[in-house]
Amino acid sequence: MRGRRLPIRRLARKQRPPCHLPSFRVAGQDEQVASGLVIDRALPLVPDRPWRHRDRRVAELGEWFHNLDLGGVRTAPNHFLGDFPNVKWKHIAPALPEDLAGATVLDVGCNGGFYSIEMKKRGAARVLGIDVDDRYLDQARFAAQTLGQDIEFEKRSVYHVDQIAGQFDYVFFMGVLYHLRYPLYALDLLVTKLKPEGRLVFQTMIRGSEDVADWNHDYHFWKKNIFDDARWPAAYFIEHKYAGDPTNWWIPNRACAEAMLRSAGLEIVDHPESETWICAPGAIRPRDGRSVLDLELSGEL
Repeated sequence: MRGRRLPIRRLARKQRPPCHLPSFRVAGQDEQVASGLVIDRALPLVPDRPWRHRDRRVAELGEWFHNLDLGGVRTAPNHFLGDFPNVKWKHIAPALPEDLAGATVLDVGCNGGFYSIEMKKRGAARVLGIDVDDRYLDQARFAAQTLGQDIEFEKRSVYHVDQIAGQFDYVFFMGVLYHLRYPLYALDLLVTKLKPEGRLVFQTMIRGSEDVADWNHDYHFWKKNIFDDARWPAAYFIEHKYAGDPTNWWIPNRACAEAMLRSAGLEIVDHPESETWICAPGAIRPRDGRSVLDLELSGEL
């Protein structure tokens, strides 16, 4: 007596047991399906679509201001400034050493971590990024982890950098000055975190004139027309908002930005692009081991 025939559906299940192997694409053979494994010999052996997790996590972390390339996933592809901050970095990068082995870096207002990551890629021994925005810090940590870069990130205001131990070979102060109610105070604080041969990499939004002129060190009390000259160092105070942002407080013209750097005791050594300067400790040396900030706060400057 013949055995009972199994229904076709049941036979198919018995002959093709479920398989939960991950999908891969492999090089060197026509595509075929074998036990749930997708094989395409035209491509190298990599998990199929690994970017989907990154893409989802990038979206979960909210709106990004830094457009980073996280293994093919762009974090801010529609940035109103274009490929920012790479549009600036391509001008700044050649002005900095390619080999930063052993160097220490402080990135103030690190945002999504672009500059921290770039400096770590150049071999910096220690990179510390600080910001007051938890969203940006979460983004920076995720970006560094995704790219395999060992970088420290912590929540800290620029007004509290004096609580960070030691000094740094490089201090990045990019796109922060105009967000501060007390910009010169912050700049004076940052100078104290620079090693004697260190460098400050500084960027700020510029409005008004980008022309500069030589000015006397003093003028008579009734000499007023100098203030009508667009080249006179000046900063524009934003009472309410600018570009929809209530944290935009002071926006300098070029002459003002450069005057502030010199006033903080810095020497401008490079100007790689229109809004960025590289500075070294210079013009005003510490007096008896005290900084410009110490002298100002004690009334001795």
